[in-house]
Amino acid sequence: MRVVVAPDKFKGSLTAVQVAERVGAGLRAVAPEVDVVALPVADGGDGTVDVALAAGFHAVPATASGPTGEPVQTRWARRGDVAIVELAAVCGLVRLPGGRPDPLGASSIGLGEVIGAALAAGCRQIVVAIGGSAGTDGGAGLLTALGAVVRDATGRPVPLGGAALAGATSLDLTGLDPRLAVTDLVVACDVDNPLCGPRGAAAVYGPQKGATPADVATLDAALGHWAGLVADATGTDHRDDPGAGAAGGVAFAARAVLGAALRPGIDLVLDLLRFDEHLAGADLVVTGEGALDEQTLAGKAPAGVAAVARAAGVPVVAVTGHSALTAARLRAAGIEQAYALTDLEPDVARCIADAGPLLEELARGLARDRLRGAVVT
Repeated sequence: MRVVVAPDKFKGSLTAVQVAERVGAGLRAVAPEVDVVALPVADGGDGTVDVALAAGFHAVPATASGPTGEPVQTRWARRGDVAIVELAAVCGLVRLPGGRPDPLGASSIGLGEVIGAALAAGCRQIVVAIGGSAGTDGGAGLLTALGAVVRDATGRPVPLGGAALAGATSLDLTGLDPRLAVTDLVVACDVDNPLCGPRGAAAVYGPQKGATPADVATLDAALGHWAGLVADATGTDHRDDPGAGAAGGVAFAARAVLGAALRPGIDLVLDLLRFDEHLAGADLVVTGEGALDEQTLAGKAPAGVAAVARAAGVPVVAVTGHSALTAARLRAAGIEQAYALTDLEPDVARCIADAGPLLEELARGLARDRLRGAVVT
């Protein structure tokens, strides 16, 4: 028998790679003859580079600007001329010095610096995972790092950060890196928020980044002004495009100025991992994440894995910390059964603290249930 283990992370407990390792260990403990293929996945947010590395991409170290300008050590993933760049790893919330938010001043310039490094290395297909951003700068920092200049009324470059965009009067794209014109840029985007307004980047995601109601109003007005400058420079207004508000407006700049395509994160990751090829000859797929709930069904990794596996005729089960979905809801998503840590240990705190050993035990039970022909008795 052949089992493909394709889970996302258990946030706060285990990375996707660690989940795959623990599940594989549990399966092999009961059914050592089973061919277990570990293929950890991500939904296009934080952890995407780690998943790519586990799938055979190699790590490229980089130094870039963090969200508030301090240099940070990061890495991106490469396979041939394909690069995977992760916003969270360079200018995301996890990179804020001391964890102190800077909603008005945080910038996406570091993301542009890492993309520039990938361009300089000869990569001509760049996938950008944009989850977990610390700022709301409309992607102005991203463009600045790639050669654009945002100027104020005196002709000077405006400071970084979303609030400073209110003082911008022009966007000069003449210095934009020419290699972008021959590069396929794709952004992993799972939301449909526009750039501005009550469903925009500042209103919906600003409070998660430390923005007060007054900050939200400041940022939203600045983003609207910024969108007008971008439209003047490019001839097209993309502020209302679905997904433009993702990552503080980084998706807006990537789409409007760099011509990037926006695609669901899990679809991108499964394509990069050549998931359909791994399904050939598989008897079972094990997916999962920390919690299975309604958000899972709205495009998260387990739902994406299940959809592709079901289309290939391969049954799917899931492992999770806790499932809030009924059996009927799971089946509708293509998941035959969910195995939850809380079935073994009702204490959620212990499930989080001891997730690894509990997950192995869970996988042993899964093997006894599902791998009958290969189980060693």
